[in-house]
Amino acid sequence: MVIAFIPVRGGSKSIPLKNIKLFCGKPLVCWNIEALEACVAVDEIIVATDSDKIEATVLAKNYSKTKIYHRSAENACDTASTESVMLEYINYAKPAGDDIFMLVQATSPLTEECHFTEALAIYARGAYDSMLTCVRNFRFFWNVDGTSKNYDYMNRPRRQNFAGELMENGAFYINTVKNVVEGGNRLSGKIGIYEMPEYTSTEIDEPDDWIVLENLMRKHVLTKRRSVNKQIKLFITDVDGTLTDGGMYYSETGDELKKFNTRDGMGLQMLSERGIKIGVITSENTKIVENRAKKLKVDYIVQGKRGEGKLAAVQELCKQLNITLDEVAYIGDDINCVALLAAVGTKACPADACASAKAIAGIKVMICKGGEGCVREFAEYLLM
Repeated sequence: MVIAFIPVRGGSKSIPLKNIKLFCGKPLVCWNIEALEACVAVDEIIVATDSDKIEATVLAKNYSKTKIYHRSAENACDTASTESVMLEYINYAKPAGDDIFMLVQATSPLTEECHFTEALAIYARGAYDSMLTCVRNFRFFWNVDGTSKNYDYMNRPRRQNFAGELMENGAFYINTVKNVVEGGNRLSGKIGIYEMPEYTSTEIDEPDDWIVLENLMRKHVLTKRRSVNKQIKLFITDVDGTLTDGGMYYSETGDELKKFNTRDGMGLQMLSERGIKIGVITSENTKIVENRAKKLKVDYIVQGKRGEGKLAAVQELCKQLNITLDEVAYIGDDINCVALLAAVGTKACPADACASAKAIAGIKVMICKGGEGCVREFAEYLLM
């Protein structure tokens, strides 16, 4: 089992309540939570806090793997160490000794799902007892006595010929529960290093760090999403298990009912306002879906298509629009969606999608379940 542990205090003197202050439009702590939620290798996310406001902010997001741990006041004061709250939680929850315990710092919001996934994969090979994240620093350092520390000033190297030095960036640390307890430390034994991009070197401690990191987030993280999303010309969503919760409801007179989420409707409207064509596709053929699609004012309604039939139907839409499947975004949840999900350029599935959908390469697994706002979540992700 992999436990991701995020300690966040309510008290912050330099930036009040910084852990839930909006960072690029989202509470700071949520960037790491959502990257961890998307990381399939992580089983459980623990947010350890003493703040009711932080707790309320996190719980309002309805994350599927995230839980709140109420840390003690003693281990939430200015002088308390991070290790003290780690050990406090371990003593409370009593996880297995061989469980992987990953300390994640909310003050490093540029950490992405790929970083967690890659580092955990390296750790799983068993070559190291613990790991930490570093960036390569290309600065020249000096001792107080005026001697150079990491280079020969008489033969100053060019940057491209200088190996640099590895600097701890504080993003996250990986160990086992047993090692943390025995050593009382986040690191122990043979230590491995996961090297992260140079732009992740800064942690948020002061107001100036906030300004710098927001600019770096926009440049290095958010622009990658936008460059992909600019290509999207058609957005397609499945119905049962995606726009709905997948439940089958019947009235006393035997009429079939479906429960939709109004937030998903707003998500589709947001996409439409950006000039993206909208379609719904389903394996069933019901008046309910037709009525809902009309109310949502979608451009295309495709019913009665399963598996490869869904893919063929969308390929036909692509011909009509003179676009490719790479310019299509699709969200679906079940086996009948797999062929289409695998073919489109941008793909997503609800948090409770079937295993075969979640296993598709490049798929974005939403935090929300089907019928609980997953389409809105995907829309916001695309428009970010």
